[in-house]
Amino acid sequence: MSDASHSHGSSCGGDEGSDSSVPTTAAGVPVDLKRIERAVREILAAVGEDPDREGLLETPARVSRMYAEMFSGLHQDPRVHLQKVFTEKYDEVVLVKDISFNSMCEHHLLPFLGKAHIGYIPGGKVLGLSKLARVVEVVSKRPQVQERMTETIADLMVQELNPKGVAVVIEATHSCMTMRGIRKPGSMCVTSAMRGIFRSHLSSRSEIMTLIYNGKP
Repeated sequence: MSDASHSHGSSCGGDEGSDSSVPTTAAGVPVDLKRIERAVREILAAVGEDPDREGLLETPARVSRMYAEMFSGLHQDPRVHLQKVFTEKYDEVVLVKDISFNSMCEHHLLPFLGKAHIGYIPGGKVLGLSKLARVVEVVSKRPQVQERMTETIADLMVQELNPKGVAVVIEATHSCMTMRGIRKPGSMCVTSAMRGIFRSHLSSRSEIMTLIYNGKP
């Protein structure tokens, strides 16, 4: 789901070849890139750096474009990806596993990344499988917490598809735990949201969890 990166020498941030178009909000208002740049310059100065030194001259512009990309989901409606459905009598589990994503924790503005697993039992309508990945992409591209992200995806599925059951499980590592604070690399946060039959029937919940984890505890 990620875009191809552009590298220049040993620099990890060379993105001069990226799309220079200015993202817009849902109301058609351009994202205020210049305002973000000014804020980044202030942060650099506040921590004791010189924002005018050679290595940092273009950093505010790079960060502004990065934030516009990382938070692009604020200006998109994930429901549009749940509109194209097909009428089918299929009434067993449909599961898409290991949907990779990266998001930004709203508490520290540090990334968390991992995998989403989405399963549902159709109630007469099935969805193109790639649309589930698109929903994850939109919902993750916002200042976010994993718990809300998990519930948002499950509720969207219920509202738009009216399935017999929905199960969403997200596994992620959080930079705010691995590179600051408690500093525990390798720690994993797992959240789940069960709706319909997956919430009311233990056997159905056990089935979907077995499918997700291939029988592993």
